[in-house]
Amino acid sequence: MIQLNINTNLGLLIMRLGVGGLMLIHGLSKIAGGISTVKYLVESAGLPSFFAYGVYIGEVIAPIMILIGFRTRLAAAIMAFNCLVAVIMYHPGGFLSLDATGGWTLELIALYLIGAVALFFTGSGRFAVSRKSIWD
Repeated sequence: MIQLNINTNLGLLIMRLGVGGLMLIHGLSKIAGGISTVKYLVESAGLPSFFAYGVYIGEVIAPIMILIGFRTRLAAAIMAFNCLVAVIMYHPGGFLSLDATGGWTLELIALYLIGAVALFFTGSGRFAVSRKSIWD
């Protein structure tokens, strides 16, 4: 039984590093590129421009929290919400379309979303900075 728990906790760590790390890289590219493109897209959808900064919360802050295992369930919920908003606002026609290589157009964002939802339900596991809160 103990071996199973070690493997489960190691698996959760690997999931956190993969989902959080890859989304963090995605978010850092938005910081490097500036907020103006995101503001334009948000304003085009009829929303106030300050909503663009929510992208930084969902693609930078939440992934860092997931990586270190601090309030992983909360961070995963934020990241999943961010993914859903991105699909609705920026990829509304992608549900039934394929890209040039035959993959689903929403494949990448779906993987982020599924990983975040899985972490929301499982929590961070034993190898985490924080494990005592319901949000861990």
